[in-house]
Amino acid sequence: MTIQDRRERERAERHQLIIDAARDLAEQEGWDAVTTRRLAEKVEYSQPVLYSHFKGKDAIVRAVAIQGCGDLARVLREARPSRGGSRLRAAAEAYLRFARERPALYDAMFVQRSDIPWGTDEVPRELLDAFGELVAAVEPVRRDRDPEALTEVFWSSLHGIATLVRGGRLRPVHDDTRLDLLLGALSLAQHEDGL
Repeated sequence: MTIQDRRERERAERHQLIIDAARDLAEQEGWDAVTTRRLAEKVEYSQPVLYSHFKGKDAIVRAVAIQGCGDLARVLREARPSRGGSRLRAAAEAYLRFARERPALYDAMFVQRSDIPWGTDEVPRELLDAFGELVAAVEPVRRDRDPEALTEVFWSSLHGIATLVRGGRLRPVHDDTRLDLLLGALSLAQHEDGL
């Protein structure tokens, strides 16, 4: 290994350490607690070292969000039913579980302000992968409807449920009923299209 290779590896490790520290701190105390000063203390590097990797907190949140989308894509891929079963339901349940189990990460991905170029040619691969898993999940109920628009409606509904549940604004006793209604509405619309 050359000195240059070692330096690049060490830089990549520091970069990931900062991202991991931000995720941990946000999960423990919320995103307001994530500051470059706190991160520098947590990773035991100076603030100038942090700034050599990220321009500031927004850039760190952006990196966390992009990696989080990669995590979500893996979770959705792993949730695909092996035989039978509803891929749409499996994706919905996996998405909502992800949002519930990783609230700060979910917040970085879909709630915090970000300059991530959603819906453009510059969108990062991780976001495309996560969205692609949702597109594949709605495919069985798509019929002649635009798959991306249908996926956006599905995703928006899941995001709304996840956000309202997290805020304590929905009754937990109806979690399954809400999901049944959402999936039924997508399927019903499929049948109505065929009438």
